[in-house]
Amino acid sequence: MKRKLGALEKVDADLANLQYKIRRDPTSYQDEFQRQYGQYLSQREILLNDPSSATEDGLIRLRDLIDFISHVAECYPSLTKEFSEQMQQLLLKHHEDLEFELRAKIVASLVLLKRKELLDASTLLQVLFPILTSTSSKSLRTLLFSKILSVLRTSNVKTKNHRLNRSFQTILFNLLTSDRASPKGIWAVKITRELWKRQIWTDAKAVEIMKEASLADNEKVVTGGVRFFLGGDKEREDLEDESSGSENEIDMGRIKHQIGINKKSKKSAKLLDNAVAQQKRKERKKKQPHPLNFSAFHLLHDPQGFAESLFNKHLQNSKSKLNLEQKLQVLQLVSRLVGLHKLTLITFYSYFIKYLTPRQPSVTSFLASLAQASHSLVPPDVLEPLIQKIANEFVSEAAASEVASAGLNAIREICVRQPLAMNETLLQDLVMYKKSKDKGVEMAAKGLLSLYREVGADMLRKRDRGKDATIGLKAGDKRERRFGEEAVGEIEGLDLLEKWKEEERQRKREELGEVGGEEGKEEQETDEENEDGWEAEDDDSDDSGGWIDVESDVEIDISDSDDGKPATKRAKKVGSIPTTDDKENVNKLDGVDRESTEKLEMDANLATIELETKTNRLATTRILTPADFAKLQELRLEAGIRKNLPASQQKRLADQRMKAAQDRHIDDPLTAAEIEGLSKLSKRASKEDKIAKAREGKGDRSEHKSTHALRKAKKESEGKSSTNKDKARKKNFMMTLGKAKGKQKKSLMERGRVLKAHIERGKKGGRRGNK
Repeated sequence: MKRKLGALEKVDADLANLQYKIRRDPTSYQDEFQRQYGQYLSQREILLNDPSSATEDGLIRLRDLIDFISHVAECYPSLTKEFSEQMQQLLLKHHEDLEFELRAKIVASLVLLKRKELLDASTLLQVLFPILTSTSSKSLRTLLFSKILSVLRTSNVKTKNHRLNRSFQTILFNLLTSDRASPKGIWAVKITRELWKRQIWTDAKAVEIMKEASLADNEKVVTGGVRFFLGGDKEREDLEDESSGSENEIDMGRIKHQIGINKKSKKSAKLLDNAVAQQKRKERKKKQPHPLNFSAFHLLHDPQGFAESLFNKHLQNSKSKLNLEQKLQVLQLVSRLVGLHKLTLITFYSYFIKYLTPRQPSVTSFLASLAQASHSLVPPDVLEPLIQKIANEFVSEAAASEVASAGLNAIREICVRQPLAMNETLLQDLVMYKKSKDKGVEMAAKGLLSLYREVGADMLRKRDRGKDATIGLKAGDKRERRFGEEAVGEIEGLDLLEKWKEEERQRKREELGEVGGEEGKEEQETDEENEDGWEAEDDDSDDSGGWIDVESDVEIDISDSDDGKPATKRAKKVGSIPTTDDKENVNKLDGVDRESTEKLEMDANLATIELETKTNRLATTRILTPADFAKLQELRLEAGIRKNLPASQQKRLADQRMKAAQDRHIDDPLTAAEIEGLSKLSKRASKEDKIAKAREGKGDRSEHKSTHALRKAKKESEGKSSTNKDKARKKNFMMTLGKAKGKQKKSLMERGRVLKAHIERGKKGGRRGNK
């Protein structure tokens, strides 16, 4: 009896067993819990009286009691109402003196109480974050940092906890603005960057925190804030791709095949059900709409003021403590802001002058930043001296080929964004390098030439313009865009829809046979009114021919364009008459030439204005129906097919290259590697480099194997079964002897039946019907 009683007492002293019993029946074990809670209070008092003199056994007992009480606290809320407050005070006042394992146990118990909803998340963060910024213990900082991220992540799992996010963001913001020289701000940067990467904080308040960090006085805080803007979005995309790619894809066919050939059991059936359920969850997750995540640059409240503050504080300020690498990062951030938002920061461009020399370290990064800061609203007079400086310093016969190709590439990147920054004399000089013997310099010069064939062909010599640019200049299709001019947005292919409607009206009139009669006009009006049922009544005026007056517009277009020069030459050829020495006849001929030239100019401008006005009128005076959009899509498809024909394939490729250069996504940064890209062509590759490049992507080819052997090894590594032909090769000869003899005895009819059955099975997907 005594032995049994001692065993029971031992079981009751076991806290894990007691914890299990309390969860099953709290009321029956309330006295045992009060006894353990009293021991916790006594151990806590001993620790508070003299933390340094606590014994090892006492600390272990206190850790076990804290863990026990935190796990069953929800069963006795009245008895443990002061437990969380006691843990908070113990951690706040004595975190420097406590043993590490005890500190970790207290932090874990507070997080557990928060998970059981016995402690508010905001209260827990207000306890942990001040210790994080003040403690000197590296292990404690690591623990608190991970716990703070865990609390914020779990609080935003089901839905966004906006109240908690706003309160904690305010704490981080005040930490940065209260003392800009304090190194404590680095924790605000780390927490915000990690939560941004995990897509927990995606609002403008998080961006404002990093903006204040970029304007701090501490070098580490500034670097952390600047790196967030330069690479935070890329980190977020990489983490999303990694999380989506890390999920192991389930091969349903393989699982069904294994269950079909193995022994049937409940475990295998359950495995199949779990695999099907997991696959369905993945499919539902794929079909969910992708969250709309804006870039940090687009969420800035005042990008102009931010760019000016960065430039004045970290770049122009002579007392700045940043080194060259950190200044380059700030320079890249300012250039990204200027190029993305098209900001006006004139003094920023003069800052580059002293760095544009081949002897400057990291000069390609300066060139990339300059190109990135260029846009269509920068005055050409500001960029022209910079382009001239690059041409003088980098592009010359005495310069190395890598230097010349980098300079030409940088000039091209600037001119893609602002073509007006180039003058005609310098352009013609730079284009002459297309005859260089160096491959990198030749390709860079040809890239600049192809750019200006599209955006400024009139600045090139006639022999450099090319066929398409020359035809476009004569036809008036290509003209130089003026400063500040932006392309007007419109519905793609709307002119095709207008042309198709015009052809349909013409076809209906021809079917009626009365193009000029009143019945034809009435039929046309009726067709247009009944086409959609709710169209504007004046749409039938498209065929009248006298529905627009463009005299003032024609005068403006004639005065601003140079399209009349080629037309003048044609007019002189058409109107050429054998000349005489009589002055009156000469004056008459000049008058005829001028009249014919003006008439050609008027016709060309009227045709252009009429086409633009028709398209704009269709877009502004008519609501397009779903049928119109369906027809528009069909017409776009037909036009795309026609473009893919060999006759226009070369022009289409040139247009695609030009569009990719001009319409490059403005969020993508321009790196120094892209400026240096063509210089790699100037270096002569060694034999080892050529061999290494040829072996890229081929894996380890130390032992030569046939294609069949490589495929077989790949299948075996993936766990797939071998083919029946491979299995037949490994069979014992005596096992196959009977089958071979049986085949020899088959009659012709029997062979036919076997082959026919084999074909039928193949159509069904084999014996198992695996389609």
